[in-house]
Amino acid sequence: MKLGIVITRSDAEAVYNALRLALYSLQQGDKVSVFLSGEGVELDQIQDPRFDVVELAEQVLASGGRFLACGSCLKLRQAGASQVCPLSSLADYYELVRDSDKLVTV
Repeated sequence: MKLGIVITRSDAEAVYNALRLALYSLQQGDKVSVFLSGEGVELDQIQDPRFDVVELAEQVLASGGRFLACGSCLKLRQAGASQVCPLSSLADYYELVRDSDKLVTV
């Protein structure tokens, strides 16, 4: 299965749970792409002692998951791209939605 996950929030618990699903899906042999939009592009800045979002995102990457981050949303926040938040476009977002067998939004 090709799982697409769209994260538009920066709430630590919600993002953590979405990434848990991403990691579990990868462990089941699925392909996973995560698109970060809106507040979601702040993923690599989330700090909560109860939910280690950054560590979990790195595990998703190490397991073969792919992250994409809205370039306009990054620019709006005057933020640069990173490994977890690579600069992406509306075309990338469209392709993720088009090509996913299942799509989850958070």
